[in-house]
Amino acid sequence: MAEEIATLAGGCFWCVEAVFDDVIGIASVESGYTGGQTVSPDYKQVCSGDTGHAEAVRITFDPSIVSYDDLLDIFFHIHDPTQLNRQGNDIGTQYRSAIFPHSAEQEASARAAIARAADDWAKPIVTTIEPLARWYPAEDYHQEYFAREGSKNPYCMAVVAPKLQKFRKSYAARLKAAAADA
Repeated sequence: MAEEIATLAGGCFWCVEAVFDDVIGIASVESGYTGGQTVSPDYKQVCSGDTGHAEAVRITFDPSIVSYDDLLDIFFHIHDPTQLNRQGNDIGTQYRSAIFPHSAEQEASARAAIARAADDWAKPIVTTIEPLARWYPAEDYHQEYFAREGSKNPYCMAVVAPKLQKFRKSYAARLKAAAADA
């Protein structure tokens, strides 16, 4: 079956990328910027909060192995969708929780996923569903950042590693490592 693409923003893209890199059925995860007005923004510009972009990931996946609905359920499990324009200490619109559907079907799935996830959170979900916008890949040093630098970076050890550990515990059957062991 043909691959599909999902574009999701859930705070720091290092965190989101690290989780989805582990999921069976995912061919690739690219960190980047979307949803803003500045043409060809760089990391410094996006971090200023002035470009309107979100740090996001573009996930290429095989829907015969992992569905878009599954990706959305994982997405709502790995970040706090009740925090407006932030994730923990990362504050600003660039860290917003957002879904950028690639089709009407993905938009319907996103709305359904928000409704499904609502029972898991005490506060209202503030995740936005935004029009698909131009994608700008992040600089090379951001790609696979946690895999390369995670053990040396205090932010990654304090924020990304626990998130990844929680995900791996909850979704053990969905991990590429589990599939390789089978």
